[in-house]
Amino acid sequence: MKKRIIGIDVARAFAIIGMIIVNFKIAFGDKGSHFFKLFASIFEGKASATFVVLAGVGIAFITNSAVKNNDTVKLKTAQKKIIKRALFLFIVGLLYMPIWMADILHFYGIYMLITVLFISSKHKIIFNTALLLILLYPILMLFLDYDIGWNYETYEYADFWSVSGFFRNLFYNGFHPVIPWVSFMLLGLWFGKQDLTNQSFVKKALKVSFAIFISTLLISSVLIALLSEGNPTTLIELKEILGTSPMPPLPIYMISGSSIAIFVISLCILIAKKYENNFIITALHKTGQLSLTFYVAHVLIGMGIIEFINPQKMGRYTIEFSVIYALIFSVLCILFAVVWTKYRQNGPLEWLIKKITK
Repeated sequence: MKKRIIGIDVARAFAIIGMIIVNFKIAFGDKGSHFFKLFASIFEGKASATFVVLAGVGIAFITNSAVKNNDTVKLKTAQKKIIKRALFLFIVGLLYMPIWMADILHFYGIYMLITVLFISSKHKIIFNTALLLILLYPILMLFLDYDIGWNYETYEYADFWSVSGFFRNLFYNGFHPVIPWVSFMLLGLWFGKQDLTNQSFVKKALKVSFAIFISTLLISSVLIALLSEGNPTTLIELKEILGTSPMPPLPIYMISGSSIAIFVISLCILIAKKYENNFIITALHKTGQLSLTFYVAHVLIGMGIIEFINPQKMGRYTIEFSVIYALIFSVLCILFAVVWTKYRQNGPLEWLIKKITK
């Protein structure tokens, strides 16, 4: 059995902390300091993209051995487990949708079901399918109204619980629509099929992904500046089309999100390998192992506490409060992970998933 790559869990820890910061900003409020807004915006769309790419890497790790050895029995067993986990996460995500509309888990479950179909595919097919779905999305937008169902002031989706509204939200214009977001998981599957113990490959991935990320940002900025010609209204419209905002998830966002995810994962692999016994790396490694537990906890406990104290003020807190509270909650998660893993191998939710999907 291969030794666990610690850097993958470290990247998971950073992804979940980034998601906590972004989601607390959405739930509590974002009025106030420009510095705190800028800090929170660093993680917007990038943390969740990294979280999904890492899931694809995880699926690759679970199935690589069976695929390589053409062990159909082992592969079918792994596929069944992944399908069961996907359905479990889909249901868990839907259960708390009434309190957290921006949930990613029910989307995540569908990404997993689709990604399972590509486990035995050639690397090139996986990568090209991910790219094709990214390029397909703007074509869909020519035929379908992206804004239908949305109230952007309250972030509520009018007909979410209707059949048409649910599937429209799930596949096209939700917070993390299957098309094109499943591309992140497919990219993770492709990346996880590479030799991530090979430092020269990981270093190359680090450099190439960073170059793509910076190039994408530059292209985006130059195009917006040139085409807007100083017109404020045109500038806002172009930022939606050519910017790096995750809503709508157009190609520039998807490419920048994919490249920064590979960069972060590669960087974490290299740093964790070099400083394997460092206390901070160990703590982040343990935090990453409990990432699903912390994702659910940040909604049920993190948001729940504040809503219980003052439900009327939800959405009207300052950005300073949202970010500082997110960082405090993240530190508590890290401390919990360090203590918990001394006595248990899996986090509470991870243990439950393992039990149910045996």
